Amino acid sequence: MEKVVKRIYFAYSLIYTAAVLSAMIGYLINMNRTTSVDPKSSESIVLSTIVILYIIISIPAALALFHKNTKKWAAIEDNYTKINKYVAGAIWRLLAIGFGFVLSVIVFNFIRTESMIFCALIAAVALIFCKPTERKITSDLKLEEDDTEE
Repeated sequence: MEKVVKRIYFAYSLIYTAAVLSAMIGYLINMNRTTSVDPKSSESIVLSTIVILYIIISIPAALALFHKNTKKWAAIEDNYTKINKYVAGAIWRLLAIGFGFVLSVIVFNFIRTESMIFCALIAAVALIFCKPTERKITSDLKLEEDDTEE
């Protein structure tokens, strides 16, 4: 079970690493700029609207879809198949939410609006709820304690 948690946690860590790297690169790119993109321009409004809509739609959809599929996966008899489907689903859920997180950070570097910071924070909090633990996997898949030792 520890390998399963490590596989999911690796994807989880990569998302936060990508967000930190995009923040650092954005800072370095904009460090010497005296002017920035006007936040009230039509391009900025469209870009921030796309990010906000993505965050609003992707987080509940990813969480709900994963929850729905977890119930199906729990009914599977073969533990190997059950765990592999769970890992794939957990990584897809992380990618869907993490993409919004990284996208919010990147867009913030260009248009410098508070709404992008809030979007990044919302996605970061959603990612915290997706953090993998053995107990969560065991309860989601209704695994017995002796099955998790394998």
